[in-house]
Amino acid sequence: MIGVGQAGGKVVDEFLAYDARTGADVVRGAIAVNTAKADLQGIDHLSTDRRILIGQSRVKGHGVGADNELGAEVAEEDIDEILGSLDSVPTHEIDAFLVVAGLGGGTGSGGAPVIAKNLKRIYTEPVYGLGILPGSDEGGIYTLNAARSLKTFVDEVDNLMLFDNDAWRSSGESVEEGFDAINEELVQRFGVLFSAGEVTEGSDIAESVVDSSEIINTLKGGGISSLGYADVAVDEPERKGLLSRLRGDTDDGIDSTEATNRITSLVRKATLGRLTLPCEVNGTERALLVVAGPPAYLNRKGIEHGRKWLEEQTGSMEVRGGDYPRRGEGTVAAIVLLGGVTNVPRVKELQQVAIEAQQNIGEITGESEDKFSELMDSDGELESLF
Repeated sequence: MIGVGQAGGKVVDEFLAYDARTGADVVRGAIAVNTAKADLQGIDHLSTDRRILIGQSRVKGHGVGADNELGAEVAEEDIDEILGSLDSVPTHEIDAFLVVAGLGGGTGSGGAPVIAKNLKRIYTEPVYGLGILPGSDEGGIYTLNAARSLKTFVDEVDNLMLFDNDAWRSSGESVEEGFDAINEELVQRFGVLFSAGEVTEGSDIAESVVDSSEIINTLKGGGISSLGYADVAVDEPERKGLLSRLRGDTDDGIDSTEATNRITSLVRKATLGRLTLPCEVNGTERALLVVAGPPAYLNRKGIEHGRKWLEEQTGSMEVRGGDYPRRGEGTVAAIVLLGGVTNVPRVKELQQVAIEAQQNIGEITGESEDKFSELMDSDGELESLF
């Protein structure tokens, strides 16, 4: 994982916290890249040698001030330093690179596409983007940055997964509280997806395994993707000893019909509820369903019903599905990855607002130049010193 800019660094930091809390081992290597020294110091779970300060000769560690063209330039200038910091990452152990950035600022929105482009030039593993769209109340310049970055970023990655701040901000929260809560929601969703299929010592084996190959196949073909999530609390049965498992004891007191209905209900909630990027589900190119939870609740019939329902809703012939046994969370969760979504009103709205903002900036700049010339015009009565 490569966090670029302030938002990207914070999200990668939250993924590392998720790994420490759950033992999921999602992140095999991580760095944070920024032009602002203070932002790098605000990261808690990443060692200082994994925090890369770029653009020092240009901006002296003070950031690029929401100028994403400058952000792209300094990332290109210091790309060797960024790529050099990945030399210690054991690429034979990783499934993909994930470049994470907020698309509204300067360093992330400008630097992330540059880093993605260079990773694809060197490595054979897929390079994905995780982009965070700014809220519509964050200002015209951030919307313009996001629209331009999105247009560039999506062309430089194998797939761009999006998270829309507008859909997740709660009223009454401070900005910092709001972003901290959003980051937790984001990482909870993508953390479960990315850890599916990771087998650790003593873990349960899935009946229908979902692993990195299913995620990669769902994301192939490029474009933009969104993620849905829903969970429900359950009473987690005690884990049976080896002898019970060998005898095939399966009586956990869990009603099969109830387990099936629970899963199909969760799949519907995950798909039709709040997605990371609000979009129309119909027309999705590919989809992946993962049902996670204690093995006793992972009813194969329920998962198959959910997968078929998802096939009907998306109209896609490529809908993969399976289970991810995990204990200790006390929940059953459904994760729905929608790969290659095309009907996304939020992106169209973002582009329209950005076009208007670009026109307004041009008009204001032209007016300012005229007014300044008028202000300094002395009708030829004054001469310049030189």
